[in-house]
Amino acid sequence: MLLRVLFVCYENICRSPMAEGIFSALVRRDARAEGIVVESAGTVCYQKGSLPDSRAVMVAGRYGIDISPLRARCIDELDLGLFDWIFTMDAENYQDVSNCFAGAGPVYMMTHFDPYAACQDIADPYYGSEDDFLRVYKQLDRAIGYAYRQILGGLHSSESSDINGFS
Repeated sequence: MLLRVLFVCYENICRSPMAEGIFSALVRRDARAEGIVVESAGTVCYQKGSLPDSRAVMVAGRYGIDISPLRARCIDELDLGLFDWIFTMDAENYQDVSNCFAGAGPVYMMTHFDPYAACQDIADPYYGSEDDFLRVYKQLDRAIGYAYRQILGGLHSSESSDINGFS
């Protein structure tokens, strides 16, 4: 395996499963991404083993992405040595990963590579409406497009980083 990517949110039932689904879809459609492994986790374990939120499943499904098989899990020390890239959804997740798992890395905010991000955080839509989930999905889709190009550019630095509209 060439590379492992982890997406982290609070409980691993809304944002990070959508991020895992979006990134996994890019990997499946790009022959240059062979060997990239994508997972997601939460910083707390209240929902361990739970399905993704039904609104996240529905919104991702609108875009042809099935996240229903995913199950919530909590990030742990074993993840530190496994993942080459870790993306957190908000400043609280970033602090939790950075403080509790010193040495994890590299750890980035999900919007780090997105030059058009209005703010650093991808807001948690859990207490919101379906429209909030849709807004988060669109933020993730754009941010992941930029992160994907950055990651693939590092793997294939001698090749073009244009992935033909994957954003």
